[in-house]
Amino acid sequence: MGDAVTFRRMTAGDLDAVLKIEYAAFSHPWTRGIFQDSLNSYDCWVMFEGEQQVGHGVINVIIDEAHLLNITVKVESQGRGLGLLLLERLMQRALELKAGECFLEVRASNQSAYRLYERYGFNEVGRRRDYYPAVGGREDALVMACTLLD
Repeated sequence: MGDAVTFRRMTAGDLDAVLKIEYAAFSHPWTRGIFQDSLNSYDCWVMFEGEQQVGHGVINVIIDEAHLLNITVKVESQGRGLGLLLLERLMQRALELKAGECFLEVRASNQSAYRLYERYGFNEVGRRRDYYPAVGGREDALVMACTLLD
């Protein structure tokens, strides 16, 4: 990585760039409406490398439990450790919000994301059948959990 990586809260002004990254990265991306609702309800962050927006993430903390709802790194920037930096920042934020544990769902086919979560310390705790829309049908979600430690 060349330039410094920084994070800040997502604003409505970020949505065009967020959607461009989101739509390039996923077969079934979040919509503008979902992100707009998230800005009002959840903790939303964008990640920059130098001046370039390279990722975003959304978490929801209810009492002492965090849920990772979205984490996306720009396709061209993947494979360089940025996903782990973004995940670390989001988990640090969950701790600041007094969460003791974090849960997430990941597509069963998304091995690179699964390995990222495992590397951070998440463990598979369940499966939701037909949770995600998929090309030609539905796909299972793997449920993962991680205890957050300072």
